[in-house]
Amino acid sequence: MKLTFTTGLATLISGSILSLSANAAMPKYDHVVVVLLENKKDTQIIGSSSAPYINSLAAQGANFAQAYAVTHPSQPNYIALFSGDTQGVTSDACPNSFGNTANLGASLLAAGYSFAGYSESMPSDGYTGCKSGNYARKHNPWVNFSNVPASSNLMFTRFPGDFSKLPTLSFVVPDLCSDMHDCSISTGDTWVRNNLDAYAQWAKTHNSLLIVTFDEDDSSGTANRIPMIWVGAGIAPSVNYSRVDHYGVLRTLLDMYGLTPFARAVNAVPVSDIWAGSASPAPTATPKPSATPLVTATPKPTVGPVATATPSAKPSATPTIKPTATPVAGSCYAAWSASQIYATAGNKVSFGKHNWQNKWWTTGEQPSPSASVWADLGVCN
Repeated sequence: MKLTFTTGLATLISGSILSLSANAAMPKYDHVVVVLLENKKDTQIIGSSSAPYINSLAAQGANFAQAYAVTHPSQPNYIALFSGDTQGVTSDACPNSFGNTANLGASLLAAGYSFAGYSESMPSDGYTGCKSGNYARKHNPWVNFSNVPASSNLMFTRFPGDFSKLPTLSFVVPDLCSDMHDCSISTGDTWVRNNLDAYAQWAKTHNSLLIVTFDEDDSSGTANRIPMIWVGAGIAPSVNYSRVDHYGVLRTLLDMYGLTPFARAVNAVPVSDIWAGSASPAPTATPKPSATPLVTATPKPTVGPVATATPSAKPSATPTIKPTATPVAGSCYAAWSASQIYATAGNKVSFGKHNWQNKWWTTGEQPSPSASVWADLGVCN
């Protein structure tokens, strides 16, 4: 689900966020640049004063509030994003070799498109060593595949100043300091601004796209939710609540260029609701059902004759809304479980002598005033 800011106001009805734009066709971009940063959960970046530039990007494009990595530690996440599977990797051990296993770079090249990976601090083009200064091969997945040529494995100094000369799709991997792995959030934020803002602004008017994402969270919890922002042509500023992970991003990029999905990308759900172009019809189509049916239909069961005439039929719809504000006699709902997946909005749980209700998909995120996914329904006993 998506909340767009084109109207300047979010419409909230019965605790649901109404989308103000319908899905638009996925564009086929001339250039896509994916930059991968390190080890931060979404709340460490989004809204943080240490990351002013990345937050400014979030305000310019689609800010994914439900983006997830797929595992820990770093290396298997890079491999998953690039090849649709962790390939059995469970550590940062180097080197790895996956032969001609299907992957994004090879698929693009086989279809006549171009691909390159740009790695900061890598000592030479085509380098296959595991470590050199602040460069680490564990963050460079394409080097593990024999069907991606060495000519696609480039130093970041090769990133062109004339963006029209970029490959169809490229990855940018900052080094261990610039990606926030070894250095501060503000260091990484400044690096992204200095090195990619010019491209981000150019992309908006040149049918191109910038994806800023992270490999994994900081491993402090079980959710593994990460910041992810897409900025580019045809993307309206929005906060997107559709769930997406590395496999979903891969599936989207494959679909964008008409490439056959492989591995876990086959069953992944692609991003489909961030593009402007269908934003104009939606304000007429969406607000009307929300403003009229939800406001007129809800009071009638409670106050009007409908509630009196049909006591057994209508109250069944009412408890889904009324108990939210007033739990029965302040009693506690079923206890929150760290292992349970709360797949839809509206689940009510108790934790810490309070009742809570989730606003969107969540698992492993402990209810608290600082957890944006949970709404505090008040004290219970």
